Amino acid sequence: MDEQYPVLKGAEPYYAEGGKKGILVSHGFTGSTQSMRPLAEALSEAGYTVCLPRLKGHGTHYEDMERTSRHDWVDSVEEGYRWLKERCDTIYMAGLSMGGTLTLYMAERHPDIRAIALINAAIDMPALKEVGDPEEIRFLDAIGSDIKKPDVTELAYEKTPVKSVKEILALMEEVRTSLSDVKCPALILVSEEDHVVPPDNSEIISKEISSAEKETVRLEESYHVATLDNDQQKIIDHIIRFFKKYS
Repeated sequence: MDEQYPVLKGAEPYYAEGGKKGILVSHGFTGSTQSMRPLAEALSEAGYTVCLPRLKGHGTHYEDMERTSRHDWVDSVEEGYRWLKERCDTIYMAGLSMGGTLTLYMAERHPDIRAIALINAAIDMPALKEVGDPEEIRFLDAIGSDIKKPDVTELAYEKTPVKSVKEILALMEEVRTSLSDVKCPALILVSEEDHVVPPDNSEIISKEISSAEKETVRLEESYHVATLDNDQQKIIDHIIRFFKKYS
């Protein structure tokens, strides 16, 4: 499926070749690589090979997103995983919001993923279940840019396609039913106040995954897009520490 709009400046995919340890990084629903770029660059500086794909239908125009499905988003991260497999002997994964959902999806299906980091990962969003039929209402208001830090904006869509809402709901349901298949070490980073994904999502994930090693880090100074917020450095430091621990 060809996208009809050009990629927005700042939403390009990011690749950096480093050592034999690779990290796949995923941005979230209606967002773009811009939200994860500081983390991806910090991981690269720490010596990792990093792949931050632009999820299909994202970082262009919300009408492009409307034409994609959860299978397209999964394909985007699977492609990134294959790119890393060609270059690395160890792979980790980190994701924000739906990027966290995709991280869990990958960990459920690729037991060779060494460890994962989930930032405000989405597994149950009751508010989205109230959304009506795409035939009746095509677009909703934006859900992006939930950031506490002043003057920081996420590069995200100004509208959310209702058809895409149905897709993320199906993805979350599929991932949630298989959470016990996640067995690798998991770092769960959760904002105390999040206006997009209820913070109890992280408790559900922690309880239902089978990982013997799991750790929760509270982010007190950030809202949903914590990777661009006041806890940005805290997130970077914890992820580097956690992945090093499982190298």
